[in-house]
Amino acid sequence: QVQLVESGGGLVEPGGSLRLSCAASGFTFSGYAMSWVRQSPGKGFEWISDINSGGDSTYYADSVKGRFTISRDNAKNTLYLQMNSLKPEDTAEYYCAKQLSWSITTHYHPTDYWGQGTQVTVSS
Repeated sequence: QVQLVESGGGLVEPGGSLRLSCAASGFTFSGYAMSWVRQSPGKGFEWISDINSGGDSTYYADSVKGRFTISRDNAKNTLYLQMNSLKPEDTAEYYCAKQLSWSITTHYHPTDYWGQGTQVTVSS
């Protein structure tokens, strides 16, 4: 069965950094695009970043562009999100998600499986 296990969340001060990881199993990881999605009270779900199967094409929401970097290691079946210059508005539950195909588009982020989520809190 598809399994996505996230780690790396926690409490960090504004301006700090965190690196989230997502260990994938139960499917051919190297054949699918992946996403990071976040949810916070009053803001709903926001697709913040996508990466295609080969890791050579990425998407970032305007809210995180220039501060976050998505990457993947297909040999390790692991997805990463490096978060720098964190702001209080980045506080949210962060989920990794499997997309339906290998490619990504700017305005479409179809997913079928999500991880359990990891909490990121940015506060002084």
